[in-house]
Amino acid sequence: MNIIGISGLNNSVIFKQKKFPHLSSREHLITQGSNSAAAIVTKEGVMGAVAEERFTGIKATESFPVHSIRYCLEATNLKLEEIDYLAHGFCYEPLKGFYQHSDLMKEQFKEVYSREAQINCLEKHFPDYDWNKKFLQVPHHLAHAASTFYLSGFTESLILVIDGMGEQQSTTIAVGKDNQIKIIKEIESLHSLGILYGVFTLYLGFDFGLDEYKVMGLAPYGNARRYYNQMMELVHLHDDGTYTIPILFQNETEEEKETYSGTIKILTEKLGLPREPRSEITQQHMDIAAALQLVLQNSILHILRHFKRETGQENLCMAGGVALNCTANGVIHRSRLFKKMFIQPAAGDDGTALGAALYIQRFHQPELNFGKISLPLWGSQYSNEEIATTLNQKPELESKFVTDDQELAENVAQLLAEGKVIAWFQGRMEFGPRALGNRSILADPRVPNMRDKINSLVKKRESFRPFAPAVAVEKASQFFDLSSGAESVAAYMLLTTQVKRKYREQLPAITHVDGSARVQTVSKSDNPKFWTLINEFEKLTQVPILLNTSFNVKGQPIVRTPVQAIDTFIIAKLDALVMGNYIVNRID
Repeated sequence: MNIIGISGLNNSVIFKQKKFPHLSSREHLITQGSNSAAAIVTKEGVMGAVAEERFTGIKATESFPVHSIRYCLEATNLKLEEIDYLAHGFCYEPLKGFYQHSDLMKEQFKEVYSREAQINCLEKHFPDYDWNKKFLQVPHHLAHAASTFYLSGFTESLILVIDGMGEQQSTTIAVGKDNQIKIIKEIESLHSLGILYGVFTLYLGFDFGLDEYKVMGLAPYGNARRYYNQMMELVHLHDDGTYTIPILFQNETEEEKETYSGTIKILTEKLGLPREPRSEITQQHMDIAAALQLVLQNSILHILRHFKRETGQENLCMAGGVALNCTANGVIHRSRLFKKMFIQPAAGDDGTALGAALYIQRFHQPELNFGKISLPLWGSQYSNEEIATTLNQKPELESKFVTDDQELAENVAQLLAEGKVIAWFQGRMEFGPRALGNRSILADPRVPNMRDKINSLVKKRESFRPFAPAVAVEKASQFFDLSSGAESVAAYMLLTTQVKRKYREQLPAITHVDGSARVQTVSKSDNPKFWTLINEFEKLTQVPILLNTSFNVKGQPIVRTPVQAIDTFIIAKLDALVMGNYIVNRID
C-alpha cells in the first residue's frame, strides 16, 4: 500500500489578510495550518518527505504542498494512480457545527478548514482523479502521535503531543501499544502552553509561530527567579495532571481572538510595555524569557509525572511544536522519569504529513513495523553529474573534484582546522527543521569569535543565538553530560545538555552562556560521510566536534538544490562550498 500524507491549511494566512486587512504582517502570521509538507510511505517504510517551504522559499508556508507531493512521487517512481490514499493531518469535518456560530466562522470553515477546501486544491493541481475516494483526514494530534510512536521502535510508550493547537486540542496524552494508539486525556486549545509561549514570543518582539526558538535561546541570559512567581500564576496546575491558562481566554472580540491583544494587554499591565521588533533586547526581556522557559518546563513535568504514575509506562514519545524545545527536552531526559525517550525529528506540523500517512497505513496494514528510524534523510538528492552541470554554468566559481570520500574529508577537515567556514551539501536533504550534516554550515568550535562571526556575517541573525555541536557518537559522553539513552534524541539535535566544565573554554563557539549545548551525535552507520569528516577533524585537532548550523541565511529556508546552495554560498560569503565530491571556491 502506497500512501501520501500532507500537512498545512492552504489560504489560512490569505483568509486572515482578507478579513483583517488592517492587522500587521506579524499579526497575520497568527494562524493555524503552517508548515505544509508531504511524505510518502510504502511497505518499505518512509520513502520521501519534504516541506513545501524548500520549494517556495517562504519559511513555514501554509500553501498547498503541490511541489512536495510531486517530489514524493518522483522519489518513489510512482504515478498518482498507484497511490492508494492521500491523508491530511487535520480533520475539521466533525466540528462543522461549531463553525456555524458566525458568518466569519462559516466562511473560514468553508475556505480553509473543510474537506471540500482540501479536495478543491487537489483537483486544481491534480485533476481527473476521484479524490473523494482517495482523500482521508486524520485528527491533527493523532497524526502527531502516529508520527512519533510508529517510528520510535517501542512496543509500548506514553505519548505526549503538545503544540499550539490541533483542531480543538493543545495537549494530548495517549498510550501506544503495538500498533494501537489510545488517547487518555486531551486539554483544549483555550489552555495551550504552546500558544502561551507564542504570545510571549510576540510580546518579546519576535514572530508568533516562527521565533519561539529565539526565546528559548535568549532564556539562558536571564534570571528566571525575577518573574517566575508572577508568570507561574498564569498556569494553574491541577491534581489530575492537567492545567488551565485563564489569561488566554481574556480575548473577547474577533480581532482580540485573532491577535491575542487582550492577553498582551494584561501582560503589559503586569510586566510593562512589549518590546518593539528589532529594538534593543534588555535584561528585563532576558529575565522574562528565562521565567517563561522555566514555567514551560515545570508544566510539562507536571503532566508527565502524573501520567507516568497513572499508566506505568517506562518509555516516552513526543511530538508537536513544543517538542522542538530542546531545553525542555533536556530537562525531561535528566528527570529520569522514563527509561527511554523518542522525539520525532520533524516534531512540528510538517511532521503531521508523515504521521497522517503512517496512521492510515497502520490502520490498513497493522502487521507492518519499521522499527526505530535512523536519520530523517528523505529529501532531494543530487548526483555529482548534476552538480557538475550546475557548476559549469557558474564561471565566477572554480571547483576541484575529489574522487575518494576519504581524501575529500581530509581536505575539508584541513580547511576547517584553518578556521574556514564551510558549506556542506551532501546526499538526501533532511526532513524537519534541523540540518543534521547534509545541508549544513560547518566551522571549528575552538575559535573564540566563530559564533559572533557566523551570526553577524554569515547567518545575519541575533548575536545571542547559540550554535550546535556535531560530535562523533563514540566521544559524546567525554565532552558532554549525556547519560545512557540520550543518543537517540541527541542524534536529531533535539536535546540540550551541559558541556563538561573542563572543555568549555576549549569549545567557546558551541558553548552557550549557561554552559549548555544543543548536541547532535553523529554515527558512522547513519551518516558515514559526515562522521568521516568529524573523524578527520579530530586527527588534526584532537577534538571530534564541529560547529553545525543549517545551510541558509536569515529569512531563508534550508537550501534544497545545488543552485540554491551556490547562491547562498555567495550571499553568505562562506570560505568554501563542498557539494558532493566537489570543493568549490570563488574566483577572486
